[in-house]
Amino acid sequence: MIDEPDPDSTGAEMPVEPVLPAHIGSGGERRPAYYAVRGGGWRDWWTLLHPPYTAWHLAYVVIGACLAPRVDLARLVATVLAFLFAVGFAAHALDELHGRPLGTQIPTPALVVLTLVGLAGAITLGVLGLSRVGWPLIPFMMLGPLLVVAYNLELFGGLVHTDAGFALAWGSFPVLVAYVAQTGRLALSPVLAAVAAFALSLAQRRLSTPARLVRRRATGVKGRISLGGGELIPLDERTLLAPLEQALRAMSWGVVALAASLAVARLG
Repeated sequence: MIDEPDPDSTGAEMPVEPVLPAHIGSGGERRPAYYAVRGGGWRDWWTLLHPPYTAWHLAYVVIGACLAPRVDLARLVATVLAFLFAVGFAAHALDELHGRPLGTQIPTPALVVLTLVGLAGAITLGVLGLSRVGWPLIPFMMLGPLLVVAYNLELFGGLVHTDAGFALAWGSFPVLVAYVAQTGRLALSPVLAAVAAFALSLAQRRLSTPARLVRRRATGVKGRISLGGGELIPLDERTLLAPLEQALRAMSWGVVALAASLAVARLG
């Protein structure tokens, strides 16, 4: 059970060693994510790009492409760049514009420019790919920018801005687009891989949501976990965040390593 600390048998409150909250950096600044660095200057741009998560979702592009019977390196690179523009740049800039969840000091005009450049870059690469892939790429080119804008601005009553919407947009979608970019068609193997990417992205969302709650909104955590035999475990921010963020780190590295292994096997 989890309960609030109460006085011990002597009437004095149990002493708890002070611990620096996990969302507070060594310099006293709040850290909105485990990979965030001290704010200001280029550091804000690093935090804005969400490096582990961007690499994670670009890995889905590589996985989808490597399922094709024949992997065209130029098409793979173009697809990765398109998603880097759309997700790494446009989606994250648009998200920061919508309420400043990361608390960066990046000027609003710069975020607007990054959003437009990201979307334009992704669309341009898609248009260039039409000459090689053909019409099957068109529906994905139309859906991609819509997902970026609808998810991050919570359009349509937040219909897309859900756990399932996140998993479809940033998990399943990259896998399917990458395969179509290689072959000009769909098949069972990328659909199954898209289901796997959906499940992994859903798990990512379920882990990151409570982690963001603690880091960005909580002002403190006070309590303890009571175990059998009278053992007590103090409950603080680090206790809550450690398993969530360790799992997120492991999953991000794992998916990237899987994508890298497939790329080496198919392109080596």
